[in-house]
Amino acid sequence: MFKEFKVFIMRGNVMDLAIAVIIGAAFGKIVTSLTDDIIMPLIGKIFGGLDFSGYFVILGSVPADYKGSLTDYAALKKAGVALLGYGEFVTQAVNFAIIAFIIFLMVRAVNRMMPPAPEEAAGDPADVVLLREIRDELRAKKG
Repeated sequence: MFKEFKVFIMRGNVMDLAIAVIIGAAFGKIVTSLTDDIIMPLIGKIFGGLDFSGYFVILGSVPADYKGSLTDYAALKKAGVALLGYGEFVTQAVNFAIIAFIIFLMVRAVNRMMPPAPEEAAGDPADVVLLREIRDELRAKKG
């Protein structure tokens, strides 16, 4: 069983997938930092100092022993208060849009670097040849 597992794990596509997951996790952290530390503060500045990550609605009751601010999203969340964090959702949606756009650019660049697929040297498929022969026979009968 160990030998089978070793053969399975050493396949090229499994190793490629593992590498992709690791690179994807690191890339995700970079994009999160880009969004949280650069893009969202700029958007907040443009729209009058808004901090999207702090926008929320309290859905549940706040514990009696809670001593923090009722405007601190992270502290309320840590205290177990039910929150509707729509600001965090906006931040994550921007993260997704950035990642999707960067992946689009990467795929586009790779596609441009790849050589075009060679044209098939072989003739037309057999069914096309047969249909052309039938067409030619019908034309010959009419003319």
